[in-house]
Amino acid sequence: MNYFKTGLLLAAMTALFGAVGFLIGGESGMLIALVVAAAMNLFAYWNSDRMVLRMYNAREVDARTAPEFYGLVADLARNAQLPMPRVYVIDNDQPNAFATGRNPQNAAVAATTGLLHSLTREEIEGVMAHELAHVKNRDTLIMTITATLAGAIGMLANFALFFGGSRDNRGLGLIGSLAIMILAPLAAALVQMAISRSREYAADRMGAEISGNPRGLASALQRISGQAKRIPNEQAEGNPATAHMFIINPLHGRGADNLFSTHPSTENRVAALLELEAGMRGGRNYPSTRFNEPVAAVKSGTAGTGPGVGSVPPSGRRRQNSLPGGRGPWGR
Repeated sequence: MNYFKTGLLLAAMTALFGAVGFLIGGESGMLIALVVAAAMNLFAYWNSDRMVLRMYNAREVDARTAPEFYGLVADLARNAQLPMPRVYVIDNDQPNAFATGRNPQNAAVAATTGLLHSLTREEIEGVMAHELAHVKNRDTLIMTITATLAGAIGMLANFALFFGGSRDNRGLGLIGSLAIMILAPLAAALVQMAISRSREYAADRMGAEISGNPRGLASALQRISGQAKRIPNEQAEGNPATAHMFIINPLHGRGADNLFSTHPSTENRVAALLELEAGMRGGRNYPSTRFNEPVAAVKSGTAGTGPGVGSVPPSGRRRQNSLPGGRGPWGR
């Protein structure tokens, strides 16, 4: 996503913030809301990544505390020609991951323990390559700021019920206040969702090029999607404005590819990745990963350096489905 689209989205969010302020407090309310929105944009630019990581109680890991996972991200960052991001782990049984940060120099990637313990190495590589693609495309700034502003719009809309409008607009009344409470957060969510689905497709494609294995990411998406429907993510349920940041929607009952979904349907994403794989491999498939097979255990072994951006494993051979040994599969 380029800076022009980022600016348009932030302008739309700011305008919506001001419009809600006008409906609640007239011209003075609009001015106050716009000032608050500008301050929140500035605050979110510098602090939203830390806020989101704090929401999910993410803990930072390094080459000493999680050598296998940290090394995997380091290899992929080199493939993508990106600075090494900060790496976090979230103690949550639902397999999922997201990236955050205002630019590639200040980026962070986070994965849940559920993802690290239930996916194969190839699948984890695909997921983390997808997140690094968000960093490379500079999606992370818009993801974190919109999450902050969407939540703020929801809170501002709730004030309508208590204040009911100003003398400038003759008051909203109960019906008008309820309408703002419902419609303002909905409008904010639609602004997020309008770009979220196309952004995910772009990150899928670049992530597959970074890892060199579209099928690994496709398999991961299927596995995560299936488990996310069964395993609740209470932290995400309590912060629904951040749902669009994850590789798969962490909220229950949000799987359809429609106007109100934060992500494309998994089936559509898998189909696009398999089409990409066919192009990369000249129509030949990787023999390494079959969809819907039982979850493979992560074994200890020796990991080599991954392929460059856009490359694929030679002769269709599967790369090792393991991480270097030492302190358990992902460190402690």
